[in-house]
Amino acid sequence: MVTASTDLGYNSKIEGGVIVSRADAAINWIRTNSMWPMPMGLACCAIELMAVGGARFDISRFGAEVMRFSPRQSDCMIVAGTVTYKMAPQVRRIYDQMAAPKWVIAMGACASSGGMYRSYATLQGVDRILPVDVYVSGCPPRPEALLDALMKLQAKVRLEPSASRLLSA
Repeated sequence: MVTASTDLGYNSKIEGGVIVSRADAAINWIRTNSMWPMPMGLACCAIELMAVGGARFDISRFGAEVMRFSPRQSDCMIVAGTVTYKMAPQVRRIYDQMAAPKWVIAMGACASSGGMYRSYATLQGVDRILPVDVYVSGCPPRPEALLDALMKLQAKVRLEPSASRLLSA
């Protein structure tokens, strides 16, 4: 007698210990569960970004606890705070030094749209110098909002065609 649970589950006697998957799915699963953020804490949003790394919010549940302060070791830049025109070339330079594939999260109203600052010194959104994948609203946004943005970015990465990107490079 065969039960329903063995019919629906993985049976190593029939499959022979072989797991079949698409290369895109396997590569994107690895990328999704091992994002290494490059924190760009430029203003008050950086405090909330630091809180995400603590035990209360625990970003390590999402595989992103390895905050790298070297652009060559990170693949997800989190721009947290006000970007001034004086700082913009350095932010772009650090982004250019990151290895591909790379993603950007704009955290807070200032990084997303310039926030309350409508002055000659403030960049009106980091998307003018970087391709932003996910925006986090708030001033400053709660740590839960950043975790939600990370989950949205992981969902986006999960659907990317990674194998074709490797073959064309």
